[in-house]
Amino acid sequence: MVAVAHGSRDPRAAATVEELLAAIRGRRPGLAVLASFLDHAPPAPAGVLDGLARRGEPSAVVLPLLLTAAYHSKTDIPGVLARVRARHPRLGLRTAATLGPHPLLVAALERRLAEAGVPAGDPDTAVVLVAAGSSDPSANATIWAMARRWRSRGWRGVVPAYASAARPAPGEAVAALRDAGAPRVAVASYFLAPGYFADKVREESLAAGADAVSPVLGAAPELAELVLHRYDEAVADAGAVAV
Repeated sequence: MVAVAHGSRDPRAAATVEELLAAIRGRRPGLAVLASFLDHAPPAPAGVLDGLARRGEPSAVVLPLLLTAAYHSKTDIPGVLARVRARHPRLGLRTAATLGPHPLLVAALERRLAEAGVPAGDPDTAVVLVAAGSSDPSANATIWAMARRWRSRGWRGVVPAYASAARPAPGEAVAALRDAGAPRVAVASYFLAPGYFADKVREESLAAGADAVSPVLGAAPELAELVLHRYDEAVADAGAVAV
């Protein structure tokens, strides 16, 4: 498995990805799991795949550590794989689906909220589900749909917000819920790893009156389980071969 994360200049992000991959290796000791990053941090996915080809590996599953399908999964990763295939036609490549949407991500969000002192499905708590935001409308619509489904878990309400590229911003969503009379407002951080966006969301949300802001998903057990689920899906497809 070659896991592909977004990447960040913040060293905490790469360390968190490595923590998640260590949890995955612990769950599946026979599986070779390699990290790569699209931006800002080494190694790049192409370099990792080139190394596998040079060592004579027959195949690899490329697994996006991305929470929604957007530009990186639709354009960047396919472009990388096309160039690698041109250089190494004998290396069999299979791409797994992005992590979200999936119920295990909701379970991981509830775990992180509980760690921030917010019990799952508290009827007095309204939740702001904050994602990074995207120029791809379908990615933002995925977060809207996820928020709608999550309301059924018993919360007073769940609304989406975005750290960039779309509205509402986290502070706007928190303020609107406060104005609507929500007794308690919690912010669920829909981020894989810490970094600029997660820090910005925490600061802005607390300033707007949020009672709690959850930590990033990181190496939550549900996330490790989901990564392996996506890997197994890719391997099960016709022609896929496990690494």
